[in-house]
Amino acid sequence: MKPIALLLLTLCSLSACAQEPAPAAKGRAAAPGSAAASARDALRSIDPSIRIESISAAPIPGFQQAIVGGQVVYVSNDGKYLMQGTLYDVQGRRDLGEGALKRLRRELVASVPVADRIVFAPKDPKYTVTVFTDVECGYCRKFHSEIAEYNRLGIAVQYLAFPRMGLGSADFRKMVAVWCAADRRKALTDAKNGTDVPYRACTNPVTMEYELGRRAGLTGTPMVLAPDGTQLGGYVPPRELRAALDALARGQAPAASGAVGLQ
Repeated sequence: MKPIALLLLTLCSLSACAQEPAPAAKGRAAAPGSAAASARDALRSIDPSIRIESISAAPIPGFQQAIVGGQVVYVSNDGKYLMQGTLYDVQGRRDLGEGALKRLRRELVASVPVADRIVFAPKDPKYTVTVFTDVECGYCRKFHSEIAEYNRLGIAVQYLAFPRMGLGSADFRKMVAVWCAADRRKALTDAKNGTDVPYRACTNPVTMEYELGRRAGLTGTPMVLAPDGTQLGGYVPPRELRAALDALARGQAPAASGAVGLQ
């Protein structure tokens, strides 16, 4: 877990430094003098350009819950105190901040047109997952090497771009080459197999999708998201992913996975 000061100072990087969405896009603005306004002022006193995705009443009295840079933090109603960490409901056995993050991820993913994704899907998929991917990371390559098995199990995979080395990097150029290729599916498979994809520039969503991943709290790849915004992994083997999606469909929390960590 990042120290609070480090978290808030590092959140303003790349996408996090973008302007906060206009109030109309987020719902009613916080009234002057309200607890939400005090929390917003407190966060901006640390970094005036920090991107605040949302602020709402926290599940515990006296605090507001804010999402900044894909992280949930808690600010006292008077703006004097800030807490970072997991707020856990012991009786309910759940992370109370995860619900807000799930909603944010769901909204962010829904903003990406299907035409801007690279899709591998069976004829009639039972489930669809969104996967932020990179052409260089080992676990992304392992996931893609089993794409036929995910599809065989009824899982459609919709890839979004996340060049983990950052915007302007050689990795970024490879991702642009893939998204600008005439056959994106073949280009992505080639790139993940270590084959060079000829570079060509075009109007592409790679920067937008990278920034979206940052806002969703992604720090490494792959990141596998269920339709409701639940983060299911890093790399999750095909049968474990299908079991996790079945559990969610039954309204149950997915069982602990053997998924390996993000790269």
